[in-house]
Amino acid sequence: MMLARNAESLYWIGRYVERADDMARILDVAIHQLLEDATVDVDRQARLVIQVLGLDSPPSDDPLDVWALTERVAYDKDSVGSIVDLIRSARENARGAREVTSSEMWECLNTTYNGLGDAERRARRLGPHEFLSYVKNRAAMFAGLADATLSHDDGYRYLLLGRSVERVDMTIRMLLSRAGDRVSSPAWVNVLVSAGAHDTFLRTYRGLLDAENVVEFMLLDRLFPRSVFHALSVAESNLVDLEKRPSRVGAQAEALLLLGRARSSLEFLEPGNLLDGLQDRLLDLQDTCRAVNEAVTGQYFHVSPYVSWADARVSDAEDHVIEESEL
Repeated sequence: MMLARNAESLYWIGRYVERADDMARILDVAIHQLLEDATVDVDRQARLVIQVLGLDSPPSDDPLDVWALTERVAYDKDSVGSIVDLIRSARENARGAREVTSSEMWECLNTTYNGLGDAERRARRLGPHEFLSYVKNRAAMFAGLADATLSHDDGYRYLLLGRSVERVDMTIRMLLSRAGDRVSSPAWVNVLVSAGAHDTFLRTYRGLLDAENVVEFMLLDRLFPRSVFHALSVAESNLVDLEKRPSRVGAQAEALLLLGRARSSLEFLEPGNLLDGLQDRLLDLQDTCRAVNEAVTGQYFHVSPYVSWADARVSDAEDHVIEESEL
């Protein structure tokens, strides 16, 4: 049996690394747009990025520019949910779960954290892309090492479950950032670039770029790993493997039930009308992610009374207390 604290650590390592990666992707695209388009209201767009990422916005009387945006989202060590804070949290969870992670995984996270200072100094000299590329590359390295050096047992499943739930949430955030745009707006391409999906999308749709196709690809594509449907399917599959209590009447644990319903709601959608009610559908899926997180926490990690987050104002991206109880 895996200790509940180790299972929880692996789950949150998966979430923290995925969130840092996706935040770096979203911020990189947003900064590029702000620097290239002189017609953009920088303060308004910067606040939109912060809102999409679920972070607390600075006071409205304190105008934001590209550098202040980057400071808040990327560099700020004291801001809960910044990229630096997320990588630190992933490293601390890995430090406490050394017996269930590989040496290569620990070394990758430790080296990544220790290299953040140098990456930040290069970025302040050469531009934010230096820092954000460092984060994206190191996150990709960690994912590869986890796949290659960790036994594909329950520990690996918890890691993938966390990564997949976070990926669903972050892809939804990317789509929500454009949900109110015109169908013909060129800004829809930013969703694809943020998700690393641009080239694959163009090959899939023969270069036909419109909002309906972008939403269809990012919501429903069965093969692209960052689509909502694919990430839900991976989360559901790993949770099925973790659920070791078969029932003759088909009863399922709450988290598995929530994931199955969300996947089914997308599986039978008719392409062609996806933009109708898009924002409500995305918000419902985001609520499902929160509910899945609570259900997984209650079922697998907290056998005795639930330990609340240290700061209730922050959703689920903060440091947390891990119990020593057994699963």
